[in-house]
Formats: sequence, C-alpha cells, structure tokens
Amino acid sequence: MNETKPGLPADSTGSATHSSVKPRPNAGFIGRSIDRVDGPLKVTGRATYAYEHMLDGMAYGYILGAAVAKGRIAEIDTAEAERAPGVLHVMTHRNAPAQPDFGPAATSTVPEVFTRARPALNSDRVRYHDEPIALVVAETFEAARAAAGLIGVRYEEDPGRYDFRTRIANAYRPKRTNAGLQTDSVIGDFDSAFAAAPVTIDASYRTPFEHHNPMEPHATLAAWSGNELTIYTSAQTLANFRAGVASTLGIAPERVRIVSPFIGGGFGSKLIAHADTILAALAAQALQRPVKIALTRQQMFANAGHRAEMIQQVRLGADNDGRLAGIAHDVWSATSSFEEYCEQTAAFTRSLYAAPNRITRHRLVPLDINRGEWMRSPGEAPGMLAFECAMDELSERLGLDPIELRIRNEPAQDPERGVPFSTRNLVACMEEGARRFGWQRRDPTPGRVLEDRKLIGYGMAAAIRPNYIGAATARVAIDRDGQVTARLDMTDIGTGTYTILTQIAAENLGLPIASVKVKLGDSRFPRTAGSGGSWGAASAGSALHNACDALKQRILEAARTSEALHTANATETRFVDGEVTVGQRSASLVDLIRKIAPDGFEAEGSVAAGATTESYKAYSQHSYGAHFAEVEVDCDTGEIRMRRMLAVMAAGRILNAKTARSQILGGMTWGIGAALMEETVLDPRFGHFVNHDLAEYHVPVNGDVTAMEVVFLEEHDDKANPLGAKGLGELGVCGAGAAVANAVYNATGVRVREFPITLDKVLPALPLTSI
Repeated sequence: MNETKPGLPADSTGSATHSSVKPRPNAGFIGRSIDRVDGPLKVTGRATYAYEHMLDGMAYGYILGAAVAKGRIAEIDTAEAERAPGVLHVMTHRNAPAQPDFGPAATSTVPEVFTRARPALNSDRVRYHDEPIALVVAETFEAARAAAGLIGVRYEEDPGRYDFRTRIANAYRPKRTNAGLQTDSVIGDFDSAFAAAPVTIDASYRTPFEHHNPMEPHATLAAWSGNELTIYTSAQTLANFRAGVASTLGIAPERVRIVSPFIGGGFGSKLIAHADTILAALAAQALQRPVKIALTRQQMFANAGHRAEMIQQVRLGADNDGRLAGIAHDVWSATSSFEEYCEQTAAFTRSLYAAPNRITRHRLVPLDINRGEWMRSPGEAPGMLAFECAMDELSERLGLDPIELRIRNEPAQDPERGVPFSTRNLVACMEEGARRFGWQRRDPTPGRVLEDRKLIGYGMAAAIRPNYIGAATARVAIDRDGQVTARLDMTDIGTGTYTILTQIAAENLGLPIASVKVKLGDSRFPRTAGSGGSWGAASAGSALHNACDALKQRILEAARTSEALHTANATETRFVDGEVTVGQRSASLVDLIRKIAPDGFEAEGSVAAGATTESYKAYSQHSYGAHFAEVEVDCDTGEIRMRRMLAVMAAGRILNAKTARSQILGGMTWGIGAALMEETVLDPRFGHFVNHDLAEYHVPVNGDVTAMEVVFLEEHDDKANPLGAKGLGELGVCGAGAAVANAVYNATGVRVREFPITLDKVLPALPLTSI
C-alpha cells in the first residue's frame, strides 16, 4: 500500500536530502527515474511519522467508542477509570470544553466541508457505532487503554437505519456531488433514443462499502505553548487541518501549527481532521502538557471514513455498428444522516464516450453511519468498475471487439461541455496496450480456453481521470554556496513528492540534485492544495517552477551590474550545469551569487486554482489510460488468480518515471482488490462494520499480484500547467477493476455484477464443459 514507518528520533525534520545520483552533463532531471530523495531517511529510521514525534512530559490518550449505533448516553460512570494507576484525565461530554455545534448535514459551500468545526464529546447523542464517547489520558498507552475498559455506560438505544438496499425508496437528490460537481446532467432525449436503439444494455451493479486502510493509522500529538497550538499529525492537506482545528477550538488559524513531514499513506482519509486530532488538542489544553492519540486499526473503520455502498444502473443504446445513441448512468449511494457526502460516481461518464442523448444522476440514501469520505479516485473507481463492465457487455451483445467498440465511440470534443480536449490519447493507449498485451490472442467466446483445469480469460477497460490543479505557493532560496532550499506546506503521502520537487528545482536552476533541499509538511511554509485528487504534483510543482523562475529573474537583474555579465543580452539566458549563460557570456552561479548577493536570494511563485483559469474553462482536461488483465479461474474451486496486467497511460509530462510507475502499480493493485476482494460488511441489525480489521477486510498482498507492466505514452499538455504534467496518482485505479472483472467473464462466461467477485459467486455458474 505505502511505505513502512521505521522508528525515528525526536529531532527528525521534514526535509529530504538526495540519493546517490550522477546526472549526465547538460541532462535535465524531470522525467528521469531518480531514486526517492527521502529514501535514505526512511530506511535508516530518520523520517518521523506522526506517532513517532516525542515531546517532554508527553501523555497518552485512548478513545472509548460507543457500543450502539444510535441513541443517547443515559449514564456514564468514570469513577473507577479515574482511580486507575497512571490515569491523568477522563474526558466525556460532561466535562469536555465547549465547542461549536456540528451544523447542517450539507454545507453551503464546498470549502466549508474541509474547514467546518468537527466537535468531539460535545453531546450525549450517539450518531454512529464506535463514535467516541470518552477519552482516557494516562502516563502510558497501556494504562489509558486499560482504564478505558473500566468506564461503565448505559445507553438509551433508538431504532436505526442501516440497510441500504431496503431503503432505496428513501433516496433524495443532493444539491451537489463531491467537489461541487453538478448532481445530474441531461443532454438530448435519452428515453426515446434508448427505446429506438436496436441493441441495448440495461444492467445494475453493486459496489460495497470499502475502507482506505493506509499502512500508517491516524495519529496526533498535540502541544500548547501559551495560546499557541502545535499539532504533529498525519495530514494530506495542512491548510484544511489547520482551518478545521481552529474552527472546532474557536481560535484563529494563525494560532495553530500543523506539522506533517512524512505520511504513511492517506488515500483521501487524511484530508480532514478526525477525532484523534480534536481530542488530543482538547486534552493537551486541559492538562497543559502534550497528549498523543492514535486510532487503532479497528477504530479507523468507523472513525476515518469509507467509500459508501452503491447501486449503479447503466443503460446503453447502440446501433448495429456499435455507435452509441444513448448513455444513462444512475447512481444510488449510502450517506450519513448527519453529514452528507455524495461521491461523483457518474461524473466521468460525461466525458468518456460520444452519444447524442445522455443522462447522469446521483441519489443518496441516508443511513445512521459515519460519513463517507474521499477514497482514492472518488467517482471513477466505483463508477468505472460498473460502466466499463457494461461496455464489455455491449461489445459481446454486438459481437464486436471491446476496443473497437470504444474506438467507434471516440468523441471529437467533450460530449457534454462542447469544448475541445487539451489532449486525448485514449485510443492510442488502447491500441498500444493491445499490441503489447497480445490482445489478438483473446478468444471472444467466453469459457473456451482451458489449461490444466484452469479457465483463462482476457479483459480490458479504459481509464479516465480529470486533471485538477489547486492554488499553491512555493518559496525558494539560494545561499552563497549555491545551496537551494524550497519550502511548501505540501505533503508527501508516499507518492514521491520530495523527489519530484527536487527534480523540478534542480532542472529549473541548472543545479545538481545534491544542491537542492525540499522542506515540506509544515503549515508555517507557503500554502498549497496539499496531496489529494491527483492535483499535488501539478499544483505544488507548478508553484515551485514559477518560484524558481522568479528567483532566476532576481539573479539576472542583479547580475546586470556585475562585471561577469554586464551588458550581456538578457533575452538569451540559460541556467545549466551550475552556470549562468547570458548570450555568449557565462559565469559560475556560485561565484555570481557571492559577488552580487553574499546573503543569497529568495523568491516566491504561485499558481492559481485550475477552475479559475481560462485554460480550464476553454478545454476539457483529463488523463487517460487503458488496462489489460489476464486471469485464471480454477474449474474445481472457482478460485480466481491474476496472471498478468498491463497499463498504458497518457498523463502529460511524466516528472519521474520510477515514482510514476509505482503510483500506477499501486492503482492496479487497488483495482484487483475492488474487483476480487475488498468489502466491508455493515450489519443491517446493529449498524456496525463487522470485518473491521485487516484479518477479515481482505486487500491484495504480494501473492495476489503477479506480473505487472506500466507504459507511459509521451505527452505534453501545454494547456494544463507550466510543467505540461497532469494528474497521475489515481489514474491507475480507474478502470483497473473492470479489466479484471471482464477477464473473469471472458474466462468463465459468468457475469458477476455484485462486487467483489468471489468464488461463491462464480463456482455455481461455471460451464459444465469445464467440470
């Protein structure tokens, strides 16, 4: 999933130095497979993760969760816990500091979703199973955990709504989906087109509750100094955490500092502050000493977000040649009754294939559970798992190759926005993938390829992911020795941010990797959009690129007065191999800095949010790809095994081929999990997640993942940002699960529409010829 988290000393900082890289003379760094610059820190135990920060006088907190899913606390007895050895404080709704009310289920604006107050222990009401009802703080973690077991609680339980499928009739239309995207879209007259189409597909698919499960659990260390709060935590977006904590505590954001230099995975679960952060801050204030809290793996299932259960209906109407006349994608999704979250599951359908008549709709079914949250590739991951399987069903109904079907429905412009694509190489990805994968060997008739009691099948699916960019600022400084330091509040969630930012600065300034140090993960640094939504590299990278340009401009302006470059033609300038060349004259950058600015130079650069720019309004911007999968299915047991996968991606300029490949490999692995394994079961009687640990919530491990290949097509999107790069981290998930599911069908002839595809769903329907 992500990096491990070695033990670390207290003085570790959020900076990363270089690996051993020997660049070729005059060679650029962007795009090269440079090792992670933070790798040595991690493998030697010097990269501090959230729970590993240490402060003098630190105490430990343990959260007690509710044993019911809906009701109120009638009585809570903490006396025995307070008398337990080592216990310093027991906090419940009776003595917790005052906090603002949570507020309405849906905020009036999108930013408020991230910045709203998220109070803890502020009421006797229980809204979901395992919601925090008490916090025990003690001298040791073990003492706090033991004392929490001594708290006596009596509940008045209320009837709850927990069964998604039986409550579909209660679905409602939200005002917006995630990120402010419109709930519905209607183009043309779908119903008439579908009724008149000679070939149709009308299929429903179910995707279950899923959980993020980053390797590093959610954890926080909070410490007050006067009225200033410092929080060491695992956060993807520091600005969101800062704003949310400040809103909850009723203090100015400037009084809150967030420190998060290294993060062991997030996948969307660390975009906002959760109970560990709020309770640590409250307890530290009450005790006037640092307090550390970590969620257990079991607690994370209820308290750190999830992907909601969904039912999707996909309807496709085509002519006999496979050209789509109509597309309809309807989604019903579970949501919390107290906080709305609507994943944009059908939004990608609006841009993927051409069809004159189109409908996409999102509906929510309220349940008495905690809120769903952003989970890697929100929208595309569950949506493409259904939609690309429906396209596979249509190709079979037509007797048409799945790739040919998609090519015949390739749009000339964005089908719903009516604007050109900035770049679109989806067909090239499919064709290159087919060539490399040996797609021509696929038998189009399911269930006919048998090897040693194993049915063999091929599957493919398209991939699409919107290209986002968030507002970001970077500060870069160069000292008299030519050492460059870049500072951003950007985070590295295991994706390689330290490395790509180092490459961008080194190439832009013409310096070796060893001369650049990138500092991240501190809210005192310039604000960025953080990590999430595949916007991190483009947003922070573009800001750093612009900051380096501004720094070079300062150097050149000062250099005009120097003897080395005086009167040189400033319109022809290069920073390469540690030298500044202006026209025909050159000077060492270090020598130049020492002459013109012995104290060095500093500059800032920014980039605006993409949605506010003319380029984003004028062009439809996405990354694209094609996934291919080969599976084998045991004729006697129905067991499914991966044989190989291939992903061919077109995502603009690739900043680091090695870290980019790792991102796609991780996404492909997620696709295997979604198709074959991952499912969290919500008990419809009592409202708790039954399999709330990694023993029973199954994710792919090494033995489940075999040969994988990743190919990037050369592409530069000059409409996207100054770097020409586009979002990549989530693209690897999009469509990967559908490719696996389609391969299972090709192997067996068994079409499973309720995910994950487990052997009990396959075995009873295996063809008799294979038995």
